[in-house]
Amino acid sequence: MTYDPAGSLADALDNRFVAAPSDPAAHHRVQRLRALGLGTAPDPEFDELAAKIARMAGTPYAMVNFVLDTHQFFAGLYEASSTGAPALEAAQAAARGPVARTMDLEHGFCPHVVDIKHALVLDDVCAWPRFAGNPVVDEIGIRSYIGAPLVDSSGMVLGTVCAISSRQSTWGSPGVEMIKSMAAEAMELIARRERGGS
Repeated sequence: MTYDPAGSLADALDNRFVAAPSDPAAHHRVQRLRALGLGTAPDPEFDELAAKIARMAGTPYAMVNFVLDTHQFFAGLYEASSTGAPALEAAQAAARGPVARTMDLEHGFCPHVVDIKHALVLDDVCAWPRFAGNPVVDEIGIRSYIGAPLVDSSGMVLGTVCAISSRQSTWGSPGVEMIKSMAAEAMELIARRERGGS
């Protein structure tokens, strides 16, 4: 008798992960983001919005994220001090240091929000087999996620606003309304810039 690890529990757990969805709009999204001057540099106004999202969601991390064709870019990023999220920060530091402004499309949950075009609330990521195998769960200890799409006037999804934590959350309907209102605030900022305002 020989041992064949192909049918092992580890393989079964790896197979539960749903990779980033196919994204036929990626090319057009990148063109739109370039036209808007977004998705290539950190933005202080988006950083402020990310801090507001983190406060409202009660999380140590929040982002204003533009989903490109090859990666995600956090134009707005908030990271709490080490006293706010010691477990997550320790895991992040061990894995690759502070949160970077870019992330692979296969990492995290924002590409799924772009795909489904509505808010996604994962109070406990591990309770959802399609999301529990995402690399951010093990690599940086993400346990909960809330995000909403950034939809422009043409109906194109440009990216997301989101918040993450190393602990389970109980956002419920109030959390959904909050993250949707933060997406609307981000889109108003983008629309104002497009109109030439400040």
